Amino acid sequence: MASLSRPCLLYRGFFEDASRCLKKTPAGSKISLLNSACGSSPILGCSTRVSRSLVSAELGARLGALRSAVEEAKIVRQQEEEEEKGRPLRVGIICGGPSAERGISLNSARSVLDHIQGEDLHVSCYYIDCSLNAYAISPAQLYSNTPADFDFKLESLAQGFRSLHTFVEHLAVSVDIVFPVIHGRFGEDGGIQELLEKANVPFVGTASHECRQAFHKYNASLELIKQGFLTVPGFLVQGNQPDRSEMIRWFEINLLDKETGKVVVKPTLAGSSIGVTVAYGVDDAIEKAINIISEGIDDNVLVEVFLEGGSEFTAIVIDVGIDNDAKPVVLLPTEVELQVLTNNDQSEDTIFNYRRKYLPTQQVAYHTPPRFPTDVIECIRQGASLLFQHFGLRDFARIDGWFLPGNANMFSTVAKNTKFGITESGNIIFTDINLISGMEQTSFLFQQASKVGFSHSNVLRTIIQHACLRYPSLKSCSNAWNTLSRRLQSAQHSNVPSKIRGSQKVFVLFGGETSERQVSLMSGTNVWLNLQGYGDLDVIPCLLAPANGYGSAELKNADQQEICRTVWTLPYSLVLRHTTEEVLAACIEAVEPDRALLTSHLRDNVMSELSAALSKHYWFSGFDINEELPANFTLENWIKHAKESQSIVFIAVHGGIGEDGTLQSLLEAAGVPYTGPGPFASKICMDKMQTSLSLSQLTSLGVLTIPKVVRRKEELLNSYVSDTWQALTSELQSRSLCVKPARDGCSTGVARLCSMEDLEVYVNALRNSLPRIPANSLLKAHGVIEMPSPPPQSLIFEPFIETDEIIVSSKSLDSNARHLIWEGHTGWVEVTVGVMGTRGEMHSLSPSITVKETGDILSLEEKFQGGTGINLTPPPAAIISDEALQRCKQRIEIIANTLGLEGFSRIDAFMNVQSGEVLVIEVNTIPGMTPSTVLIHQALEEQPPIRPQEFFRTVLEFARQRSN
Repeated sequence: MASLSRPCLLYRGFFEDASRCLKKTPAGSKISLLNSACGSSPILGCSTRVSRSLVSAELGARLGALRSAVEEAKIVRQQEEEEEKGRPLRVGIICGGPSAERGISLNSARSVLDHIQGEDLHVSCYYIDCSLNAYAISPAQLYSNTPADFDFKLESLAQGFRSLHTFVEHLAVSVDIVFPVIHGRFGEDGGIQELLEKANVPFVGTASHECRQAFHKYNASLELIKQGFLTVPGFLVQGNQPDRSEMIRWFEINLLDKETGKVVVKPTLAGSSIGVTVAYGVDDAIEKAINIISEGIDDNVLVEVFLEGGSEFTAIVIDVGIDNDAKPVVLLPTEVELQVLTNNDQSEDTIFNYRRKYLPTQQVAYHTPPRFPTDVIECIRQGASLLFQHFGLRDFARIDGWFLPGNANMFSTVAKNTKFGITESGNIIFTDINLISGMEQTSFLFQQASKVGFSHSNVLRTIIQHACLRYPSLKSCSNAWNTLSRRLQSAQHSNVPSKIRGSQKVFVLFGGETSERQVSLMSGTNVWLNLQGYGDLDVIPCLLAPANGYGSAELKNADQQEICRTVWTLPYSLVLRHTTEEVLAACIEAVEPDRALLTSHLRDNVMSELSAALSKHYWFSGFDINEELPANFTLENWIKHAKESQSIVFIAVHGGIGEDGTLQSLLEAAGVPYTGPGPFASKICMDKMQTSLSLSQLTSLGVLTIPKVVRRKEELLNSYVSDTWQALTSELQSRSLCVKPARDGCSTGVARLCSMEDLEVYVNALRNSLPRIPANSLLKAHGVIEMPSPPPQSLIFEPFIETDEIIVSSKSLDSNARHLIWEGHTGWVEVTVGVMGTRGEMHSLSPSITVKETGDILSLEEKFQGGTGINLTPPPAAIISDEALQRCKQRIEIIANTLGLEGFSRIDAFMNVQSGEVLVIEVNTIPGMTPSTVLIHQALEEQPPIRPQEFFRTVLEFARQRSN
């Protein structure tokens, strides 16, 4: 071998190194790797007569092959080590999109993030704007309020990609699997799916071809007919010049009067109920179809017969099959009870529209399972399962339809091959297939999943696990993820001391009877879900409600006693509603013996189906929700129950007894720990006049208060409006006034009055006990003003403080960025600041500026709820300098400590951008805790950031410390 060339010697050394590496690889893998690399003729036996050039060439080729083999062996070994040790699964959430459902998509993404992220699952977040530009965003940015808020912050907080191609290239190396949560266009029409497929990026949900087929309403209805399903007769309008004679003929065939026949007009390619309206007669239908086309919603429009006398339902389907064998299981469907609307807008006439599907409303009630005959419920489940398979859907979907009771055939034409949908109890019609169901906290997915034993986290992780099965490349990732998950669960269980394991009860109380009760429900639900993730806590949601229900006579008495109130402890599934009225109705319905028995029977059937399939998957660890019946207590007995169970009460009741010190006094007297300030501080802060008096000595420290005049309601009602206006404007030395209840929470009943006529509108609202003042009823533009119920006994009038207008610019032609326009004439801006800590040591979070969208007064929604407003947290340096910001925070802490605040609260004030002086507006001792409220934004700005779960746990810890 002495005559071997240098390449041969190098090759031999490399071979020895490779052999050592390959010894760590299983035998089968090692042999295949070596054979593929070296072939059948080992080059180490070459003759000295072979030319140096040939040897070098062959050695170079074999060297490259063996290098590849070694690298592959390293990868195999690395994967095996990961499976042994475990590693987090990397999930990429994509939200946004070009449709009108972008805001819902943000809420869904935030909910998915909250419930899947953990040490065993790392989440990366991505956003696609309305122009299909892609961005990598921080998880914190998902807590933005609105698409406008989101878009405004993209330039400074997000990493943009040059193109969608660059975006998917990034995904291919940065995540293991994508979870698309884009609703409507580009999310459910196959757009994002096709993009991911071309880049071989694994994703959750249905493939692009099947998405296109199911998303197109007209094509989907044709497929339903082909498969033998009963469908709603439809007419397709293509282009903006419909054939009137053909539509008249269609009306006649379906026995509809061409002048007054009632039909539904909707886009063929739009998610949910975007653009859906009702028309009467041929000409109205044509006009509304043309409107949809001219507005750019869709090029094609579907006109359908309006379904009279039926009930809408929706059913979630989850695939629990093995490999490529689909096994769709339909959960317990939900009946959507459409109630009579309070307006006369025919376009909303019993249409299950966008707002009522997704946003808090009192127009819809939900019943899970439906109040249909059992044979109908099973037929719905069977039909939804068949549809899921016929359309080739994957992982999960939501299928909507109608149940029309009675045996009469509603339609003049029924396809000859119809074999599904006609039952003895009535007709079942499937109308819509939703490829990416809404995933907000209280969505149908979670309502129905919780009825059959799934928590939010469990059902989402089950969907992700099932999606991973489709991709062989994810097998090792999935195995490693599950190894890590099991180890973390075991460690968490062993680290919880046995004396508190599962025994530290937390009662989250929400509801009440004030105008803020719906916000309270959102706050309480969010707190409850966030605290659920802690293994050492047993968190129980509780609804505070009037004893005789909402609308009862007791509510009209301002001096209600605690005996008039009741508290319901709620099972998991009953919390997931949109209004307190709906939660209360669901409680009453759930305890009816026949209803409880039926629900239990149907639930057991679905869980048996799920268990039989999921037990075959090694990763499924079982159900984690036990469905129980709600329990009813008087407020007094509930407090005793809290005391006996050694619970901590997390108060999320806004306004009323939640903030005026009543609830705090009752809990303190019983020795029950609770969150937030004590009775004395709560009582002072609820009374805006007392708040000002308590802070009046702080002027030298840069803390100012607004002059106030108090008027009794009876005085306002019995005086001439002109005299009252003259007296108020003269005493306050201002031609523009701000009116607010003397003792109520936040923005309830707050309005700007610019004239005597404005005061008259407000006084009439008090006189007639109106629940709200409609938008733009006053001289200055404004949104809906929610009024206190019952009307307040006293009201406060203040000079209206003029602040600098902050405007968010529209996108320019040469830039996608949006900019702030602020001229700084007065030097005052409105801020809201969260404070947290123990008494005497309160810490100020970063202030937020909320850009008003609807008028001069921030609405309830702008202060509390996701879906409105652009929050600037922290305020831009171009408006407020760091020095002024620090002085502001110091003064906020002085205010909090002077008032005796503890736990957490929120202070609203006007701030001078030069001096940092603050002019106090009000103090909220039970601030909004909804998923995207400004408190969450401010906590995430802390260093290190405080995530929502940590924030609420910290507040709970303050309560525990105080009790000790």
